[in-house]
Amino acid sequence: MATDSALTKLAPLEAILFDIDGTLSDSDPIHFCAFRELLQEIGFNEGVPITEEFYSANISGAHNDDLARSLFPDMDHEKAMQFMDDKEAMFRKLAPGHLKAVDGLHDLCRWIEGHNLKRAAVTNAPRANAELMLSLLGLTEFFPVLVIGSECDRAKPFPDPYLKALLLIDASPDHTFIFEDSASGIRAGVAAGVPVVGLTTRNPGKALKDAGASLLIKDFQDPKLLSVLEEVKPATENGQA
Repeated sequence: MATDSALTKLAPLEAILFDIDGTLSDSDPIHFCAFRELLQEIGFNEGVPITEEFYSANISGAHNDDLARSLFPDMDHEKAMQFMDDKEAMFRKLAPGHLKAVDGLHDLCRWIEGHNLKRAAVTNAPRANAELMLSLLGLTEFFPVLVIGSECDRAKPFPDPYLKALLLIDASPDHTFIFEDSASGIRAGVAAGVPVVGLTTRNPGKALKDAGASLLIKDFQDPKLLSVLEEVKPATENGQA
């Protein structure tokens, strides 16, 4: 039996919302490499390369506009955003050779399709990155809706992207949950009134739990997740009772 009432009371499940970076794919190492190289090039931190710990605590899951201000508080914002654009271009160059799905993702997607669940991808990534990642993972057709944080009034950690996704797929927050891997994304989901399952892909479990995650899993094959899905699955499968 699943132990978290916030998830078990979702039955019958209607929809699942997914973050992309670090959730569908362990993409953080690619972002980390791009940030580390470009930040060192411009002499950030006196030229000392950033660490994975610094990346996890200060960069992972944040929106580029916010990162530009926090990483470069004394830099002209337009110039700081140009750095972010250059970093995203480097990510897109590196991704095709390194992007891989989190274990169990495609089995989960087949389960979702088999149970006719609504779904959407919701991300703070730029649209070009998001569309590339979905394409590389073979999930472009799987997600009928893609919500981009910068195209909403407010990006994560505000609830706006998840609220927009619920509206677009016509799903109730009372029968929906979210997969996220960052504290910022989890806070956004919780603020939208939707339970969140946190993936400990790269970020510390304590940080995810402190942000409000209802359940922590290692990947989409985690027995804890499979137990929850069994409890909340719809009564019909492929339209059959």
